[in-house]
Amino acid sequence: MTNESQPGGVTPIGGDLTGVRFLTVAEVAALMRVSKMSVYRLIHNGDLEAVRFGRSFRVPEKAVHAYLRDAFFETG
Repeated sequence: MTNESQPGGVTPIGGDLTGVRFLTVAEVAALMRVSKMSVYRLIHNGDLEAVRFGRSFRVPEKAVHAYLRDAFFETG
């Protein structure tokens, strides 16, 4: 499998997955304090990396932290 984006904005990840913690969409929504639909939207738009298992998605915890870090800005 190549590192190209798949339909629906889902990008395959390569490399060693040892020690990677995967979160459910509900866990990501609770962590980010948004709705599950918002998380699905981020995944399908390609803004949040995810792995598809059957009909459900799992999001690497590092991807959530990276997204939040990149989305953070100070007001003022």
